[in-house]
Amino acid sequence: MAWWLRPLVGALLLLEGAAALSFLHHRYEELVQALFRVQSQCPYVTRIYSIGRSVEGRHLYVLEFSDYPGIHEPLEPEFKYVGNMHGNEVLGRELLLQLSEFLCEEYHRGNERITRLIHDTRIHIMPSMNPDGYEVAAKQGPDSNGYLTGRNNANGVDLNRNFPDLNTLMYYSREISGPNHHIPLPDNWKSQVEPETLAVIQWISSYNFVLSANLHGGAVVANYPYDKSQDQRFRSHRRTVNTPTPDDKLFQKLAKTYSYAHSWMHRGWNCGDYFADGITNGASWYSLSKGMQDFNYLYTNCFEITLELSCNKFPPEEDLERQWMANREALVAFIEEVHQGIKGMVSDENNNGIAGAVISVQGISHDITSGDMGDYFRLLLPGTYTVTASAEGYQPLTVTTTVGPAAPSLVHFQLKQEVVRKPAERKASGTRMNNKALQKKVVPRATRRGTQR
Repeated sequence: MAWWLRPLVGALLLLEGAAALSFLHHRYEELVQALFRVQSQCPYVTRIYSIGRSVEGRHLYVLEFSDYPGIHEPLEPEFKYVGNMHGNEVLGRELLLQLSEFLCEEYHRGNERITRLIHDTRIHIMPSMNPDGYEVAAKQGPDSNGYLTGRNNANGVDLNRNFPDLNTLMYYSREISGPNHHIPLPDNWKSQVEPETLAVIQWISSYNFVLSANLHGGAVVANYPYDKSQDQRFRSHRRTVNTPTPDDKLFQKLAKTYSYAHSWMHRGWNCGDYFADGITNGASWYSLSKGMQDFNYLYTNCFEITLELSCNKFPPEEDLERQWMANREALVAFIEEVHQGIKGMVSDENNNGIAGAVISVQGISHDITSGDMGDYFRLLLPGTYTVTASAEGYQPLTVTTTVGPAAPSLVHFQLKQEVVRKPAERKASGTRMNNKALQKKVVPRATRRGTQR
């Protein structure tokens, strides 16, 4: 089936029995109540946990959907949605609450598509990363909300400009043929980030997320990495710099999956801007430093895009139902994109999983690593690939595999330990090297002089 037909088919599967939901703006206490209500309605497939607290002490709650909540099942990918990073961009917050209720209700109804999604995926939903900023914006309300009112956290910091700047390190590393993946953090990074940012970094370091989206407002477009251009040109309609990742074609496909499943994002003309297919490379739109989506790609295994979902950052309540219907299929279809490419186990000769094994794809200079249990997930477009798994102390193994359009290909790697030479062999080798060095010393002086010209 052509990829652009999948959203239409999926939407038809969701139409039957769609429940009527309440479309209201939720203050912090109401948001917490809504999350716990979903958890109480679907206790066997949900879990609520907090990744930390905001500056003003509000919990950063996550609602998890899984057939085994709280447990990572080998070969089951981890997915996340993050909303309300900017406190006054509120549609994503409400959409994620609606999505949570929808997943629970459709699971109860026996919706085959939703049941399969929850059984095969560990889904993490954080409706609000900036609850303090939201409360500031909510006091103003949708009618008199300023464009920047409540955007930042309680310390006045824009959280989407607060992550460690790994792009600069990556651009420098690229000049010396260094890596552009799993870039280590600066030594003093914790002192430079806000509590909300710190909590998210520790969160994404603790879970082997594969795919993610963070939900914003103020435009209607699906935005993919890199957000920061190397020469750091800023927003201008006349000066734009497309800055692709090594996975650029894959990111475009992920962004199009959302935009074409959305009711009007794919049309391109929205909010006075035009984006072909409803998608854009972030730096091509305007360069953004220390953003969350680039950080995900450069520091973890996670592929993240940014979804701008409404011209109005704080839409009125009467518009929420229309926005939900426009985004419902897209939100589900994007989660399903986590099930593409290749996945498998990296193990030793005794079938013990190897954590931190590096999975390299020939022709794509961006590696991912295996998780704590040895399972890995590598998103790829359909095609044939040469893939290598390597780990310290083991011989690397290379295979060729074909990826189809429907489901991930299962590719396991069983690595053999490197042969450790005996001390006597090392000593003999050292003796040979010493003999060669000695031979160089006894070369006639005239000959040595001649070779140095």
